Amino acid sequence: MGPLDRQPLLLAIAYAGLFLNLFNLLPISPLDGGRITAILSPRVWLLGAPLMLALLLYSPSPVLVIIAVMALPQLLKAWNYDSKAPENVAYYGVPLQTKLEYGGLYLALAAYLGVMTFEVHETLGNMRHHPV
Repeated sequence: MGPLDRQPLLLAIAYAGLFLNLFNLLPISPLDGGRITAILSPRVWLLGAPLMLALLLYSPSPVLVIIAVMALPQLLKAWNYDSKAPENVAYYGVPLQTKLEYGGLYLALAAYLGVMTFEVHETLGNMRHHPV
């Protein structure tokens, strides 16, 4: 088995890792994307809900259902979020500069993972249609 015979396997493993990381960046708690976007505002989680619903409709999965059920309490918390409540000011009170830095890094990472996932997917598709 030469290096060219193993390339599709390595690309498939890379694709799985890239896609898993991209999925994990959905802005909904309990995923990591929900944790990092909370620094901007917990209301960002409300943007992740339609994305999770779209994934559930596109590819029904018990794991997605479990994550969606786990996210419900956090979504209710985001819906009722009061930015002036003392506990929220203490926990989410972050300087604007920090919010901009974290938000920019989050978007850059999501964009990078999205492009790389797409490129590896296309490469695998081309290898399937044009074997070596």
